[in-house]
Amino acid sequence: MAEKGETRDKSSHRTPGQIKRMNAGYDAKPSQIQKRVELKKGRRMLGLAKGDPRDAAHIKPARHGGAATKANLRPLHRSKNRGWRDGGDK
Repeated sequence: MAEKGETRDKSSHRTPGQIKRMNAGYDAKPSQIQKRVELKKGRRMLGLAKGDPRDAAHIKPARHGGAATKANLRPLHRSKNRGWRDGGDK
């Protein structure tokens, strides 16, 4: 149901207020906070400035036990690093 006269988003069928509350709860989860911390730590180690289109990519993925150390990180364009499921760099 639309709240306070808000119109629903056509793609998600939620109002902007509902989307904001949903995202706020997700982003506050300890697992998401830890992922953000690790990403920022890797970017700092590689010297990537804010706004740089490159990202800190793990050579051995973190989900397989790869650490966020300088030896295990390399700069890679964000679209390649985050889009590996779509045929980008593995």
